[in-house]
Amino acid sequence: MTAYRLNLRVFWPLVTCGCTALLGLWQALRTRAGLAWDGAPAAAAAAAGLLKGALLLLLAAGLLACLALRYRPHRRQRGPESPGEGSPGGPQQQRQRRRRRRALLEEFYERQLRLSPHVLGHSKAHVSLVVGELVRAGKAAGRLALRGDFVQVGSAYEQHKVRSPDAFDVLVPLRLPPGSALRVEPRAGRGGGAFVCALAGAAGGGLSEALCVEGGRRLSAARVLRWFQGHVQRCLGAVRSRLQERLRVSLAVGPGRPLALLVVPRSDYVCCHLSLAVRLTPAVPFGEALFLTPLAAAFWTLSVAKPEQRLLAWLKEQSPADSCHLRCLQLLKGLRDLGSRALDQPLAAQWGRVLSSYVLKTALLALLLRGPPQAWADQFLVERLEDLVRFLAEGLRGRRLLHLFLGNPALPEALSLPKFLKEAAPLNLLADFDGPTLDKVAAHLLSTWQQAPQIIQTYSGHRYRRTHPL
Repeated sequence: MTAYRLNLRVFWPLVTCGCTALLGLWQALRTRAGLAWDGAPAAAAAAAGLLKGALLLLLAAGLLACLALRYRPHRRQRGPESPGEGSPGGPQQQRQRRRRRRALLEEFYERQLRLSPHVLGHSKAHVSLVVGELVRAGKAAGRLALRGDFVQVGSAYEQHKVRSPDAFDVLVPLRLPPGSALRVEPRAGRGGGAFVCALAGAAGGGLSEALCVEGGRRLSAARVLRWFQGHVQRCLGAVRSRLQERLRVSLAVGPGRPLALLVVPRSDYVCCHLSLAVRLTPAVPFGEALFLTPLAAAFWTLSVAKPEQRLLAWLKEQSPADSCHLRCLQLLKGLRDLGSRALDQPLAAQWGRVLSSYVLKTALLALLLRGPPQAWADQFLVERLEDLVRFLAEGLRGRRLLHLFLGNPALPEALSLPKFLKEAAPLNLLADFDGPTLDKVAAHLLSTWQQAPQIIQTYSGHRYRRTHPL
């Protein structure tokens, strides 16, 4: 049996018409009764007109009621499993909620996350100028030197950075002495993708003693990083005078912190007076497109920045012109940062580590490779962002999110990946975290998505400070 829900848009006009008609009918009958005693013809004509008007109002109210009753059952004939249009969970209400959510997400994106292409372009130019001068100064003969180029990596160069273009990541390739050969092996029993770098056939007098451990057999990440910091300091002293008219540059060095250049442009444009932090990471070339970067002690981690950029370019070619996949990633970063505000320790400290920007990007790329590119058209922004949140939460609950490039046979052949990546063992990016922590992060992530409108409205008054590296 179909239940009828009161439609207030019909009910109140119907009541008004009915009451007005009844009042007019009562007045007409009363007037006619009074006229029966005095027999005034003009008053009798007026009473007859009032009676006709009242009857017409009653007829209109009846027709309105019939139309409303007939219209409601017709809209409700969808089967017992589907809620009607007027119910709280009906299709129309769901579409309205999605439209409101999309409008709120777009406003959040424009006010809080979107970068100015103008400012970003100027910031990139300043970074290229400073780093280019440094690596040219450091390209000298010796047992270890800079190769003379640099690799721009990270969200600022992959079009998914958020908030402000004030932090950049650059890999600085090193050049080993001629005759040196590397043999890279995964570190057994250590999570997080740690590798050991064995050095064979090293020539160059003293390289093994200065930068290697275990009798000169393994290249030490800690020693290479210490050498790199001193070398960059010397190079900066050599080029500072050439840069001082356009930029003010200093070096930030500290224990447990990456080496960073602090750049303040001396520009006439107010929009470009933005302090920049450029994180410089020494990188040992490994094959054509891979690099080893320092992790800790004698351990290294594998950088697949170039294959990732190649994959992003390939996905862009396959996707619609208005694809929303990068905007989904930016919005997820923003929601991640908002979600951390309601957390207490120790979960607050783990939240940013579990949901690192690299984990979020890996989840997005994995989801992109699963479905048709047309599904990522801009009109499906809310649906795809919800899919991304649920895919990530499912991975967290399952304690498994695999590295996209290590031992993944599902990657497109057009990428021409190195043999090392194809033959590598799969790597779980969540292996370093315990199950209860991952469960709590997954639950809070889903809660953040469900309450996103309220959370965004609470914190959308100003550009909040960045709390996670991007």
